[in-house]
Amino acid sequence: MARSPLTLAASVTSALPRAGVVGVGVLTEGAAGRYDAAVADLSDGRRVVVRAPADAEADAELAAEARALRVLTPGVRGLLPFRAPELLGETGLGDARAIVVDFLPGYRVDAAHLPAGRGAASSLGEALAALHALPLSIVRTEGLPVRTPQQVRDDASRLVDRAEATHRLHPGLLRRWRRALAADRLWRFESAVALGGAGAASFLFEDVDGAPQVTGVLEWHGLSVGDPATDLQWLASAPIAADDVYASYAQSSGRAPDAFLRERARFYAELEFAKWLVHGHEAGRDDIVADAVALLDSLADGVQGDDLAPVDLLGVDDAIALLDRVPAPPAADVDTSMQTDAYDPAELALWVSELEGERDAADEADPDGSRDAVTDDAADADRSDRAFDADDTSTAPVDLPLTRPAAGDALSPDEAEAEASRAADAALRRWTGSAG
Repeated sequence: MARSPLTLAASVTSALPRAGVVGVGVLTEGAAGRYDAAVADLSDGRRVVVRAPADAEADAELAAEARALRVLTPGVRGLLPFRAPELLGETGLGDARAIVVDFLPGYRVDAAHLPAGRGAASSLGEALAALHALPLSIVRTEGLPVRTPQQVRDDASRLVDRAEATHRLHPGLLRRWRRALAADRLWRFESAVALGGAGAASFLFEDVDGAPQVTGVLEWHGLSVGDPATDLQWLASAPIAADDVYASYAQSSGRAPDAFLRERARFYAELEFAKWLVHGHEAGRDDIVADAVALLDSLADGVQGDDLAPVDLLGVDDAIALLDRVPAPPAADVDTSMQTDAYDPAELALWVSELEGERDAADEADPDGSRDAVTDDAADADRSDRAFDADDTSTAPVDLPLTRPAAGDALSPDEAEAEASRAADAALRRWTGSAG
């Protein structure tokens, strides 16, 4: 049962003994129901926010938020071009905790409506670049999580393994994700201080000189050292502004260039669907599973003909290994549904609808399918021109034909050898053509 604003206001006086509450109201945070929150006006003129968790998982998240905000000393805050909430106090509220922070003014912009150009998009890039430029020691000395690129890659691989183990993962997505995990150069990045998965709702804007600027950042519970791309994954849901955010980020960053930042960010965004799949499966929630299935099937359709790992990133050994790891396609009557974790399914659905809209628009522009008549050589030549464009997320996939037959359709040894040889030859020709 949700706590009333009056109950939350009472916890303010417990956390701040000398404070008097003179007004209270409901605060809608867009946190998918994880918290009960209220805004309170104090007798000394301050406005504060009080939050309490809705469940045990949110309680752990709130504890991490309080810990992270303590790391943000005045010296650290002085390095940032925006404000972060200041932790004012904590108190118990039944079996849970409640925290009180200062209220940050501003408004949010939905990812899908984030405009391109100077203003919101460029300010977001600058804000994230400043955050990722913070000294790593800020996090390390406080014992917050620190992950190397290899650890980040291993975490992603384990998640894909768990999703595959449900036997509900779309085989096309599994191939796509395995190729990304196998591309060593994709994972050569410099670790940075990161929020660990910022979303559009994490940023507060105010109008400065007639243009929206990021003036506050919320949701610090994931503060850690890791892949800066995790804080950019939400841009998959911001098709209008994404290019300008990335451009501003690159221009404002003093770090070594990260050629595949955008590809990894897209990969993490897609893995949120895998989390939803795994969550539903492990919780025994058929409704979540069904929702994840629909989302993943739509995602698979939307990214068909695309690849996360540019084809030049995979070597011959990777190709052969992947051919052996690709599962047989499921029988027609098998439900390829999936499940995930705590990511907001509504935001996932918005992204999927964007993908479907792009595909429908492409179909309308080519009603007779004439584009399919383009020769493989011409298509490979086009990919070769774009292979090293780090900001291009539409690089075509390596289409690896399945060498394992479906159950009941076993090939003879000679047929299997010929099929494997043909598949390897086709893959190698495409890699050679794209890297030329």
